[in-house]
Amino acid sequence: GQWKVGWHPSMLLGRDVYGATIGIVGAGRIGQAVARRAKGFNMRILYYDVVARPEIEKELGAKRVDLDTLLREADFVSIHVPLMKETYHMINAEKLKLMKKTAYLVNNARGPVVDEKALYEALKEGRIAGAGLDVFEQEPTPVDNPLLKLDNVVVAPHISSGSYETRSKMAEMVAENLVAFFEGRQPPNLVNLEVMKVRPLSKII
Repeated sequence: GQWKVGWHPSMLLGRDVYGATIGIVGAGRIGQAVARRAKGFNMRILYYDVVARPEIEKELGAKRVDLDTLLREADFVSIHVPLMKETYHMINAEKLKLMKKTAYLVNNARGPVVDEKALYEALKEGRIAGAGLDVFEQEPTPVDNPLLKLDNVVVAPHISSGSYETRSKMAEMVAENLVAFFEGRQPPNLVNLEVMKVRPLSKII
């Protein structure tokens, strides 16, 4: 009943994704799933990954580029890398300066991959158009996080995977990884490959 209060012609307007360029940072399982959905919107797909992904290049016409090129050309930057020493603050002030003024940053990976202070300044100063954040450097994020006060930010409390089917699959993946570990095999969803140098694996716990 409050629709007319404060209404104006540009209220809640967004940006079409159809035909736009998406830049996927981290083209693993989730990044590839995002790419397949983007293809349905006729999006041009760029991706940055430490390894080439010929399957999505052939299937979706995705193009592998370096991170700086991706940030310069993408209308939407979607982050899907694991949090490691190499990816901590991967998107910092210098990287944000490369993005288009009309571009959006979406982080569904891990909060510390993005330097929140630098992101806040970029958003506040209008150097990028907006951001969608499901993750934060500190979780739960403090209520006084300045990002929460910006009109060009959409946030969620780390619940992008919130469906019955997804949560069930997550439980299955945990079980599969545990079984592999205790059988001395490489867990299928291993992030820290360095642990595979430890023999026997039981020394890890």
